[in-house]
Amino acid sequence: MHEGSSSFADRSGHPLAGFTILQILPELSAGGAEQTTIDIAAALAEAGARALVASESGRLVSELQAKGGIWVPFPAKTKNPIAMALHVRRLAKLIKAERVDIVHARSRAPAWVAHGATRLTKTPFVTTFHGAYSGKAALKQRYNSVMAQGDMVIANSHYTADLIAKIYPEAVPKTKIIYRGIDLRAFSPSAIDPMRVQAVRRQWGVAPDERIVLLAARLSPWKGHKLLIAAAKRLVESGLSDTKFIFAGDPQGRNAYVREIDQEIEKAHLQNIVRRVGHWSDMPAAHLAAAVVVVPSTEPEAFGRVTVEAQAIGTPVVVTDLGAAPETVLAPPEVEASGRTGWRVPPHDAGALAGAIGEALNYGASARDMLAFRGRAFVQTYFSVDRMCSETLAAYVALLAQRV
Repeated sequence: MHEGSSSFADRSGHPLAGFTILQILPELSAGGAEQTTIDIAAALAEAGARALVASESGRLVSELQAKGGIWVPFPAKTKNPIAMALHVRRLAKLIKAERVDIVHARSRAPAWVAHGATRLTKTPFVTTFHGAYSGKAALKQRYNSVMAQGDMVIANSHYTADLIAKIYPEAVPKTKIIYRGIDLRAFSPSAIDPMRVQAVRRQWGVAPDERIVLLAARLSPWKGHKLLIAAAKRLVESGLSDTKFIFAGDPQGRNAYVREIDQEIEKAHLQNIVRRVGHWSDMPAAHLAAAVVVVPSTEPEAFGRVTVEAQAIGTPVVVTDLGAAPETVLAPPEVEASGRTGWRVPPHDAGALAGAIGEALNYGASARDMLAFRGRAFVQTYFSVDRMCSETLAAYVALLAQRV
């Protein structure tokens, strides 16, 4: 506890009222870690805590501020070791000036800066594994290891926790599993004006009688865009019509990969079938507009936010059976086919992917309604933002209580 703060036991109302929690990440752009940061900041503000977020700028700064968070400009994106070392004392100065009670790092480079600063200021340090961070090279493992050095380590799935236990066994006693959560109020079919869905279809150039197969992910090779192109080619050759395949995601400067995607589309003669639409901000409407949402990742997902969002909306999902997929999509063999909430297919298998998409597209109205009901119930039970925030704030309280 920093000098000048009242004691933990004397606080009234929510146990975190009056405390200051600083989250740090590279920038406030679109992404799962960024959205989680804002969700936690909003929950902290509602609890009466000061919710600071240190990062470089990004499109989500205004949303953070609108929800009660306080943005602190900080050069947290750099991976330059010399710059990072210099930023340690800068962050330590900020921690002291703002009387920060906990620092929560959500990415590796700023975590190294935060680790050094919290050791100088003797401030509790929390980390969250938003990704697998499973590099095999010694230097990469050393770089990743900072995420296991928090006084508390949060894993966003059992899959992630198992990886932590395997690579950093010393972190097991302080690891807590907290699933990423989504706002069920926003991702509810009844909350989405039909005009928003029409706007999505119109801006994507999709006709009223055409269906949409959606891949919503940043344009990165492991997200499986090429695999979906191969599956789309199979489906079209087998007679699929009146269906558009939409890639909604930010290139994030990967211009070479964008060219590769376009070349694959042209080679498959799918220029009028597969489209890139760039970053899309209204994801609830996008998911509702889609007939099927596909997550064809070629590497393990540590969680899978899009998968959960689609199920909350009630849209069928098809995912690669890697990483945390068995935790976020119920499917055979873990459940009977009648209990599925989506489809899981083997990785790198365009044929299996095409088959699952075709099956999902051919679901009748009653079967689709039941699938949607099961998917929403599943998400409401395990993946709500309220549950994530409640568990995270409880973790903060437990950590602070250890210092009383």
